[in-house]
Amino acid sequence: MESMGINTGTEFAPTSTYLNTASCGLLPRRAIDAVRTLAAESGEGRPGGAGDFEVVDQARAAFARLVGVAESRVATGSSVAVHAGLIAASLPPGAEVLAPEDEFASIVNPFVLRGDLKMRYAPLDALAAAITPTTALVSFSAVQSADGRTADLPAVRAAAAVHGARTLLDATQSTGWLPLDADAYDYTLTGAFKWLLCPRGVSFLTVREDAQESLAPLHGGWLAAADTWNSTYGPIAELAPGARRFDEPPAFLAYHAAAASLSLVEETGVDAIHAHGTALAARYRAGLAALGHAPVPGTAPIVSVPGLADREPELTRAGILTSARAGHLRAAFHLYNTEADVDRLLDVLSG
Repeated sequence: MESMGINTGTEFAPTSTYLNTASCGLLPRRAIDAVRTLAAESGEGRPGGAGDFEVVDQARAAFARLVGVAESRVATGSSVAVHAGLIAASLPPGAEVLAPEDEFASIVNPFVLRGDLKMRYAPLDALAAAITPTTALVSFSAVQSADGRTADLPAVRAAAAVHGARTLLDATQSTGWLPLDADAYDYTLTGAFKWLLCPRGVSFLTVREDAQESLAPLHGGWLAAADTWNSTYGPIAELAPGARRFDEPPAFLAYHAAAASLSLVEETGVDAIHAHGTALAARYRAGLAALGHAPVPGTAPIVSVPGLADREPELTRAGILTSARAGHLRAAFHLYNTEADVDRLLDVLSG
């Protein structure tokens, strides 16, 4: 499978026209092989069958390189909502949290459900202007899940710095195709099962060094210790340095696959994936315009078309996997997609 210079034919073999990465990315062959190997070792009672913490650290290191931070700034986990809950628990009662209107639930509800925080919302394009001296935290996505709109990241960072607000960036719909400097935010959260091609059950939290002491490792088991293997019983004598103190116990099957998947993303390169996906999205946007449809404006490889959500079942019957979100038909283009995929989607929509 090759289009615009990216050859993924040995890694992916979809049996559909798969345009649904914004829901869940495809697993590359090397990740599937890693799961099979570990599952066989576990089923046969072989050494290593329980899973390998060194492989978890390989995934941590690969993610750190992809987002431009030291490995010590990355915590591993299972979901964005759990990471967000850790941050929500750190805020004092009455603290103000600002979020975009209609933001993804996983980075809103942990704060809402505290019950004693002040929630405030603003339109995405006015988020930076809505930050005030009373804002303790801005919780927002780099790219909106529903429609692919991209936040004005420099403006939000600048306004937060002026007013002393911390920033929590959900990079789930961007890491893997959009270059990210995670150290520019106090916290970043990334569900890795979309653009990073990992299984569900893999997520990453980055914590800027000057924000580390703002969080308490509330779910810290023995993995939160500096000396893990001598901390399996009783209280922890010393917390791990860096963000590893915020690790959740790993789901090893998922993390063995993640280490393999992230190696493919690194080999391909985020810049190449960005160029590939945005070019396919531009082709699709041009085709939609020719058909008289107006997608949500933007350049992201997530393209949503208002009013076409009811076409999703028809596309599925035609073997084209997209998704219906917030009344929109959403298509997403990743490294395993081609111009032929775009043209097939447009063909069915024109019919």
